[in-house]
Amino acid sequence: MLLINEVEDMTLLWRHLNKMADEQLNQSKIVKTNKIRPEKKQKIADALQKTEKKLEAKEDNITTEKEETKSEDEKTAKVEKKKKEQKVKKTEASVNVKNLRVSTRHAVAIGKFIKYKKISYAIELLEKVVKKKMAIPFKGEFPHRKGKNLKGQSMMSGKFPVNASKEFIKLLKSLSANSNANGMDLDKTIIFEVIPNKAAKQYHRFGSTEFKRTHILIKSKEIGERKKTGKEIK
Repeated sequence: MLLINEVEDMTLLWRHLNKMADEQLNQSKIVKTNKIRPEKKQKIADALQKTEKKLEAKEDNITTEKEETKSEDEKTAKVEKKKKEQKVKKTEASVNVKNLRVSTRHAVAIGKFIKYKKISYAIELLEKVVKKKMAIPFKGEFPHRKGKNLKGQSMMSGKFPVNASKEFIKLLKSLSANSNANGMDLDKTIIFEVIPNKAAKQYHRFGSTEFKRTHILIKSKEIGERKKTGKEIK
């Protein structure tokens, strides 16, 4: 019995000593705290203020740049409007072609035929010539053409220059486009001048045949209102 009591007393002492050791260990532990010095705190605050100032400056620069771009765009728009307003309306247009595959004699006759006529009306007449419903007057020994005049009457001497008429139709279409681009009123524009000039001679590679070439200049002009007469001007 004595031995058992002694063992129990020993276990109690051992437990008590363990508790005492644990308490001493807990007391000896020191909690480390990151204490920041006041100097470091000031440096951090200064750095934060600097970054805030930089961000504000960037925002201000962005806003000023946007305002400058807007002002520049407005200025350019105003300048373009002024230029458009200051543009002088053109009253003439022209088409100039070099070395056209047309006989100079045919070009002279067609030029006299379409001169002082509206572009659309001249194109209609030349389309009739291509279909051989209307002849163009020529000077020289050519056969008479019955009922082939503009008024449906016979003419002294005439011819049907089909190839030259096709080329002139192309030129007149480009002339109408140029006059429209210049801001001209097509209802008031007429073919003011037709200047055909003989181009340099061109031969076949063996020199046996000669090709016909002509320089052609056609000018159109916008006219004002004319006095009213009994006849309509086409």
